[in-house]
Amino acid sequence: MSTIAAAPRTWDEFMEGIWKQNPVFVMVLGMCPTLAVTVSGVNALSMGVATSFVLVCSCALVSLMRSFTPKEVRIAVYIVIIATFVTVVDYAIQAISLALYDALGAFIQLIVVNCIILGRAEAHASKNAPVPAMINAAGMGVGFTIGLLALGVVREIFGAGTLFGVSLFSANFQPWVIMVLPPGGFFVLGSWLLLFSWWARRKEAQQNA
Repeated sequence: MSTIAAAPRTWDEFMEGIWKQNPVFVMVLGMCPTLAVTVSGVNALSMGVATSFVLVCSCALVSLMRSFTPKEVRIAVYIVIIATFVTVVDYAIQAISLALYDALGAFIQLIVVNCIILGRAEAHASKNAPVPAMINAAGMGVGFTIGLLALGVVREIFGAGTLFGVSLFSANFQPWVIMVLPPGGFFVLGSWLLLFSWWARRKEAQQNA
């Protein structure tokens, strides 16, 4: 019975970051990398995977150390833990692809101060066992990656006429240059937020009816 009861709770922990508390579309966190690196699907996916790795690993370690981490220095400890895993990701991306590393730029190092990761460490991982903390962190990571892809895919299709580097249109297609510029990021993000707001209100109206 305990296993059956734990399954819905585990699923809820994972889905919290994907839908109910999506970092991009609900909590509107991590806007700096969200708007800066989402000029293509590859960049968006890479940043999402990198952030998810740091998020899951750091939350696991924070949870393991929660019992003997002094409250007075807990934030400093969290930052050191996060910075350690960011360094691992930084060197890994350099080894895999220098072009990708140059495209992501300083935003790889800025994962250290991403409020999504520090917020999960303080609000959830420091108060829960390692497994629930990792599941919750994984959901947040997937939700963040989905948010980045939602912007990156739209901006790449309209801004370059490609998807993950594959051409989608004929040679006559005229790219929307604004989509690969900073205003394009704000425009696409605002459109997604408007769509989700409309969907939530529609669902609420149906429930009330």
